Amino acid sequence: MPVSKKRKKSSGSEAPQTGAAPKTAIHRSTFTTMAGIVIALGLVGWLIFGGGGGDSTIKVIVPTLSAKAQSGEQTFNRVCLKCHGEHAAGSKSGPPLVDPFYRPSHHADGSFVSAITRGVRQHHWKFGPMPPQPQVKAAEIPDLIAYIREIQQANGVF
Repeated sequence: MPVSKKRKKSSGSEAPQTGAAPKTAIHRSTFTTMAGIVIALGLVGWLIFGGGGGDSTIKVIVPTLSAKAQSGEQTFNRVCLKCHGEHAAGSKSGPPLVDPFYRPSHHADGSFVSAITRGVRQHHWKFGPMPPQPQVKAAEIPDLIAYIREIQQANGVF
C-alpha cells in the first residue's frame, strides 16, 4: 500500500520552499548586471571616440623620414596639418592619423586616396565629414601616404 505524505498547511505568511532566490533578489541582480554592462559600454565608447570631437591630440614619435616621406610631409603641412595636427597627431578639428583605425589592414592606401580626392563621411570620430582636398595634386598623393605610413609605423600602428 502506498504511503502518502501529509503536507503541512501553510499559513500563507511563509515563503514557498522552492530553493529559488526571491524575485526581488533576481530583479536586483539583473538590474545590477545591466547597469554594469551599460556603464562598461559607455566607457568603451568614450575611450574609443574620445568623448566626441574635442582635442584628440596624441604624442607622436617622429622618425627619420625617407626622401619620399619628406616630400609628403611638405604636402601634409600645407594641406592636412590644420585638421589632423602636427605629424598627424590630431587636433580639435580632426582625428589623429597615427591611430590603429588607420592601419593599412583597416584603411588601405586607397582609402586615403579616396578621402583626399572625394572626401569621406564621418565614421570613426565625431569631427564631421572630411571634404575633398582638390589642392593636393595626384602626383603628391603617394608621397603624402608614404609620410603618414612612416609616422604610423614609427608609432607602432602596424
